[in-house]
Amino acid sequence: MASNNLNPLEGTAHLLDELDKKLMVLLRDGRTLIGYLRCVDQFANLVLHKTIERIHVGKEYGDIPRGIFIVRGENVVLLGEIDKDKEENLPLTEVSVDDILDAQRREQDAKVEQQKILSKALKERGLNLLADLGHDDMF
Repeated sequence: MASNNLNPLEGTAHLLDELDKKLMVLLRDGRTLIGYLRCVDQFANLVLHKTIERIHVGKEYGDIPRGIFIVRGENVVLLGEIDKDKEENLPLTEVSVDDILDAQRREQDAKVEQQKILSKALKERGLNLLADLGHDDMF
């Protein structure tokens, strides 16, 4: 048996190494959270402190303060440590919360409009477009 494993911990116990570090968590519903990991359990449920929700639209982003945030492990898609050097040199422009929420709303409206156009074009050809399954049905 090769001993390439540097950490003898298994499964969610690996997350114990990440306690008190600033992490980015991508949720199943597409939201991005950034906060300090304070607690984790055997189900990979997380407690994040000083949490912000970061919304990206194009080359802009906005941060919404969320405080303490509890995340069920089953909702985590991706989790990673924030590189402080790269965070300071983001190739994005920070905008106000109101501006990013407006941009997000416009982006979602455009997607809905595109979906309607596609659905209409397919119906004209005798085909039906499957309903968008959404993030909750993906897993």
